[in-house]
Amino acid sequence: MPSARSVGISIYLKSGSRYEEYPEIAGISHFLEHICFKGTIERPTPRDISFAIDSLGGTINAATYKEMTCYYAKVASEFTNQSLDLLLDMVQNSLCLSEEIEKERGVILEELAAVQDTPSELASLLVDSLIWPNQPHGRDIAGDIESVSNISQSKIISAYQEQYVANNAIISIAGAIDPDESIALINEKINDWKSGQPNRWLPNYPSNNKRGGLISKDTGQTHVIVGMDSISSVNEQRYALDLLSICLGEGMSSRLFLRLREELGLCYDIHSYSSQLLDTGMFGIYAGVDPSNVEKTLANIRSELENLSDPIENFELERAKSIMRSRIELSMENTRAVSAWYGSSAILEQQLVPPEKALENYEKVVPKDIQNLFQEIYSPSKTFLAIVGPFQTIKPFEEILFN
Repeated sequence: MPSARSVGISIYLKSGSRYEEYPEIAGISHFLEHICFKGTIERPTPRDISFAIDSLGGTINAATYKEMTCYYAKVASEFTNQSLDLLLDMVQNSLCLSEEIEKERGVILEELAAVQDTPSELASLLVDSLIWPNQPHGRDIAGDIESVSNISQSKIISAYQEQYVANNAIISIAGAIDPDESIALINEKINDWKSGQPNRWLPNYPSNNKRGGLISKDTGQTHVIVGMDSISSVNEQRYALDLLSICLGEGMSSRLFLRLREELGLCYDIHSYSSQLLDTGMFGIYAGVDPSNVEKTLANIRSELENLSDPIENFELERAKSIMRSRIELSMENTRAVSAWYGSSAILEQQLVPPEKALENYEKVVPKDIQNLFQEIYSPSKTFLAIVGPFQTIKPFEEILFN
C-alpha cells in the first residue's frame, strides 16, 4: 500500500469454537488465546510481553471467533520486524504455565459474568443456541462457567500443540512494506515452526429444536432477536444478503429504523445483522424495547419482513450499494483491515476476492436477487425468537411471529 505509513499484521489460525468437539472443552480456543499473552520462552512473564507490546506503540491484540483465531498488530512501519517477531513468538513458543492458567481462568470467568449482566449479548447467544442447538457454533465462544472452571493445563497444551502448527496458520501483511521484504522476513522467523495434524472444524447439522427461547430477567428494557437460518460464507448470494440487510435494518434510512423508531417511537436501537459460517449462517433482527411494547414491535417486524416478498425499490438498492461501496473503500485505507480482508479468507481456504471484485459483485445485484434470497430464508414457520426480559412465558410473542 504505497500511500500507507503503518503496517497491519494478522496471524490467523484454524482454532475456534467449531473445533471444540465436546461441551466439556467449550471455550478452550478462547482460553488458549489469552494464555499466549502470558509468557514465552524468550519473554517468560506477562510483564515481559506487556512491555514489548507497549514499547511498539500502535495496536497489538487477539480475538477468537467460531472458525478462527487471529493475533494482530497495526504499528508504524519501523516496528514491523519487532511486531512480527512478538506475534510469532506468542503463537509458537507459549509456555502455558500452570500458575498463569489459573490466574487467567479467573479473568475469563469474570468475562463470562459480564455477559450475564449484558442482556443484549444474552439474547444473541440465545438465538444462536436455538438455530444451532447442541453444536459448537451455537455456544458462547468463551465457553461456560462449568467448562472454563474445569479445563486443565494438559488439555490447553494439547489444543496448543494440535492447532498452533505451521500448516494451520496464515500470515497476512499489508501496508508500508515491500512484498519481497515481507516474505523474506516471514521465512526468517518460521524456519523452526513445525507442521502437524490439526483438528478439522465440525460441520453443521440441521435440527428440529424449539424455535422460541426466553431468559426471564428483571430488566428495564426487553431485548428481542428474530432469527432465521441463512446462507454460508461461500454462497454467491452473500452479496445480495449484505444489501438486503442494509435495506432492511442498517442505518437511519433503513425500513425497520424508519418504521419502528421514527414513525412509531417503539425503540431506540433496532438493526439487522448476519453471521455467515463455512457451511451455514443466520440472519437476525435485534430490537431493545420497553416491555409493554414487545408485542407491537414483533408485529411490525413481521410486517416489514412480509413486505420483502415484493421486490425492493431501485432507489433502496442503489442506496445500499453506495453504503457498501463506502464501507469497503474506506476500510481499505486501514492496513489492518486490508491484512484481515485477505488473511481471513485465506485461513478459511476461500477464494481471495479483491475489494474491487467484491464491489463489482455488489453492483451486479438486482432487486429480484434479493427477493429470491429472502423467499429462500424467510417464512413464519422457519423463524426463531429469543427474548431477554421480565416475562414468565414466551407464548404470546411466538403466536405473533410464528402463526
